[in-house]
Amino acid sequence: MSIVDDLAAVYREHAAPGQAAAMRAYMRDQFEFLGIPSPLRRQLSRPFLKGDPLPVALACWELPEREFQYFACDLLARHARTLTPADLPTLRTLITTKPWWDTVDALAANVVGPVVSGDQTPMDAWAADDNLWVVRTAILHQLRYRATTDVERLFAYTRENRHHKDFFIRKGIGWALREYAKTDPAAVRRFVADHPDLSGLSRREALKNIGRDGEQP
Repeated sequence: MSIVDDLAAVYREHAAPGQAAAMRAYMRDQFEFLGIPSPLRRQLSRPFLKGDPLPVALACWELPEREFQYFACDLLARHARTLTPADLPTLRTLITTKPWWDTVDALAANVVGPVVSGDQTPMDAWAADDNLWVVRTAILHQLRYRATTDVERLFAYTRENRHHKDFFIRKGIGWALREYAKTDPAAVRRFVADHPDLSGLSRREALKNIGRDGEQP
């Protein structure tokens, strides 16, 4: 695919092995990096943010360096409104392939969220999935919804997964609640109070920016 080949040529011209080692260590040595910092990477990417996003994203996912997956996330976010629920299986493949919080969170909030904004029903099955990254995506997909958040769905996914043992699910629950608290802090405080069996991590994250009176400080 020429767009990916051309992108790769540009990226590799700007590889910085010293930076790559630090970036790899930050990601617990799970991925290879070229060592391109995010501001430069986005600058280099601008001419390539075009074309059919899903085939390009899939091709980027096959490359070893993580910067290509970051490009794919940016590309998909840019074209998210052109995607449909029929594309969710492909997005799920990306979420569950080379998964870690960096790409999963970007896809959840900036791609899956817009795709299902008209009908969030598919997220009900994702919230009950066996794959923790699919569950995290369901919990986080409304991060950008603000006043249009389906509150019952947000709270339902939290209730369903509040006993989950994984750190990333517990952290995701807290983050989703904290983000909605920017819209309705009193509702989040009530929900947390009504569910004393939330994990300590989820509770702390949810209430981090809420005052004692239930309002944002």
